[in-house]
Amino acid sequence: MKIGKLNHIGIAVPSIEKAWETYKNFYGVEEKDITPIRGMEAQGVKFSFVNLPNAQIELIEPLGEKSPILKFLEKNPAGGQHHVCFEVENIYEARDTLVAKGATVLGEPRIGAHGTMIIFVHPKNSDGVLIELMETPKEAH
Repeated sequence: MKIGKLNHIGIAVPSIEKAWETYKNFYGVEEKDITPIRGMEAQGVKFSFVNLPNAQIELIEPLGEKSPILKFLEKNPAGGQHHVCFEVENIYEARDTLVAKGATVLGEPRIGAHGTMIIFVHPKNSDGVLIELMETPKEAH
């Protein structure tokens, strides 16, 4: 297993709409480069992507009172970097390799915001950074 390209940086925010304004006003992001807000009840988040030439920024906001993002925002009320996402060819192979090497994989593979399988690797295994691994979308091949 080897990580592939950086897919996105996940940024937890209290308000996606407010975050859009930040990226538009300070960083010149155009409306056409921002995806509509969608919800993923199973993950407990709402999300929107800011499309950049070389990657994406995933803006994530809590959805519901059991959202895992709530604890993050309690510690970081203004929001902040939540995770870094890299692509892998096969999510199950990645999981099995990581577990065999002693890494803590959080939960089972599941469908993520891009519609492909994802897993998260505990920050203690990645120098304090929560790592998301996502299976490379089939249309990228």
